[in-house]
Formats: sequence, structure tokens, C-alpha cells
Amino acid sequence: MKKTAQLFKALSDETRLRILALLEAGELCVCDLMAVLELPQSTVSRHLATLRNAGLVEDRRQGIWMYYRLTPSTGELSTLVATLPGQLADLTSGVNDRKVLQAYLQKKNAPGCC
Repeated sequence: MKKTAQLFKALSDETRLRILALLEAGELCVCDLMAVLELPQSTVSRHLATLRNAGLVEDRRQGIWMYYRLTPSTGELSTLVATLPGQLADLTSGVNDRKVLQAYLQKKNAPGCC
């Protein structure tokens, strides 16, 4: 029961829901999430830690960068967790965040950038 409560606590914050919707597009660096959400690194990392502790995201380190992706859903609540990012992406903030992310990644991946 404690794990289920931890999961719902992680889902009770708008910023964490926005992060989950963005990660539906695939693995992202903390810096990518910072740019889209317009939040400082410490805030984004704190929300990601909550999502990781709830088993919703996984991380990996590459050099000094941390990358996050959705965890493949398993367990009793797998149906809820598996459908959540897609449902969030349809909300107004999810649609706007996706557009900002696409523009940001195009600019980031353009020749001569960063």
C-alpha cells in the first residue's frame, strides 16, 4: 500500500505530470526539461527524483549529464501508468510543452548550435 501511495503522491503535482508527458517523446536530458519548463535545475531534479522514487522514470548518466526516460510499466497499476503520458499530452499544457520541446530540440540539433 505504501508504494501505491508514493505513486499517487508523485502524480499529484502539475510539474511532475508535465515531465511525464514530455518524456513520452523519449529520453530527455535534465537541461532539455529545464528549457521547456523554464525551471531551474534544482527544481527539475527534485521533481525527477520524486518520479524516480515512485518508479515512474529511470535515469542514466552520460558524462556530466543525466538523462531520463519513462519506466516500462509493471505491477498492479500498470494500465494507469501506461496510459497516463498519452492522456497528459492531449491537455493544453501538454500540447504547448510538446511544441516548445520540438522547437527547442530542432534549434539544439541545428548545425553550429551549442
